[in-house]
Amino acid sequence: MTVPLTLLGLLEREPSHGYDLKRHYDTFFGRGRPLPFGQVYATLGRLARDGKVVVGEVEPGDGPDRKRYVITELGATEVNAWLTEPVEAEPHLQTVLFAKVVLALMLGRPAEEYLDAQRAAHMRRMRELTEIRRAGDLADSLLADHGLFHLEADLRWIDLTAARLDKLAAEVRS
Repeated sequence: MTVPLTLLGLLEREPSHGYDLKRHYDTFFGRGRPLPFGQVYATLGRLARDGKVVVGEVEPGDGPDRKRYVITELGATEVNAWLTEPVEAEPHLQTVLFAKVVLALMLGRPAEEYLDAQRAAHMRRMRELTEIRRAGDLADSLLADHGLFHLEADLRWIDLTAARLDKLAAEVRS
């Protein structure tokens, strides 16, 4: 999971305070691994330094003043590029792909198109692995089978998620 890009996606949805960003991140992406506050603010500092967010209005809080962070055009461009680029096939793909699908739905973007692009990328990789399995030795064949089995599972997940996009969209937008 890439925390900076996920935080940028949440900021594109709406300008937010660090506390709210952490809460939304933990709710949708933290599942058992909450994001430490220090990481949220350190990441926001780097994003501001790099021109991807700016500090908007400052409001008084119970403790220090609360800064509302706003995504810049550069940050929005980076989120868009990240969301539209298929994830490289790997055993734990669904965690990054899940984040992309949820953020796309939150932002009113075409999550089904992202799933279709990912499906096409997986199919290309499956063709490559099938050729390796056919032409390779036993070790190559076993490694190719390992990759193919993971890709098959990911494809099942992609199909299941595509079938449930409307319901997921209703949950993440509420």
